[in-house]
Amino acid sequence: MVKPLSFKGDKKTKKRKRAADPDDAEQSSSKALTTSAPAEEESDDSWVSADAPSDITGPIVIVLPTEKATCLACDAVGKVFASELENIVDGDATTAEPHDVRQVFVANRVAGTEDFNLKGHHGRYLSCDKYGILSANATAISPEERLLIIAIPDNPGAFSLQTQRQKYLSIDESSTSGTEVRGDAEDITFNTTFRIRMQARFKPRNKATKEEKAHQKISKKELEDIIGHKLNDDEVKKLRKARRENDFHEVAMDMRSKSSHDKYA
Repeated sequence: MVKPLSFKGDKKTKKRKRAADPDDAEQSSSKALTTSAPAEEESDDSWVSADAPSDITGPIVIVLPTEKATCLACDAVGKVFASELENIVDGDATTAEPHDVRQVFVANRVAGTEDFNLKGHHGRYLSCDKYGILSANATAISPEERLLIIAIPDNPGAFSLQTQRQKYLSIDESSTSGTEVRGDAEDITFNTTFRIRMQARFKPRNKATKEEKAHQKISKKELEDIIGHKLNDDEVKKLRKARRENDFHEVAMDMRSKSSHDKYA
């Protein structure tokens, strides 16, 4: 289930707690370990920078290389424009976060390809026509709604977006009407170089780290159930360290074996 986006400054709504049922206490405590890590991951609304095209999925913000910090945005009628970023530290693109839902696109890989489609807040897809004009009115995916996201060599965390016509999305700040975003640049230049911000919970490396941490969490009671007898603090530390270093089964077997010998000595 996709969570609604939240922004800096939004008030947190508190959920009303129902009265505790004594019969549920034991069941709740047994579930605590298995549910705490997924809940933590689910609630991670922080924004991080994509490092590679393979990172990119879910809600993203495409930060443009404009003099004043802006990002790609679209309105309810499908107009695509450069939107000023308010949540950014000292103009650093790697700190940018959205303050308006219009600044967020949902990135999804097109099945069987390296291409992406970008869906706006209103459920329509970003398109680029043969003249290089961008819009967000498409209700289905055709070649005009497909973009290849290319990592820029020697510029970590920077990307160019290429259309199916082998053209690139770029900015033009010389327009009298303000910054214009088009899709007809011939080559990769500074004006075609973007930063992509994404929600941390969708980044593969972040998810893997959280899963590893969750795997390492285990209670003393669970360890005692596995070993089959009461454990002292040193034994608990030893077993937890073994889980982190991936030799838990060997250490556990040694402890069970030692316990068996001690019992019949």
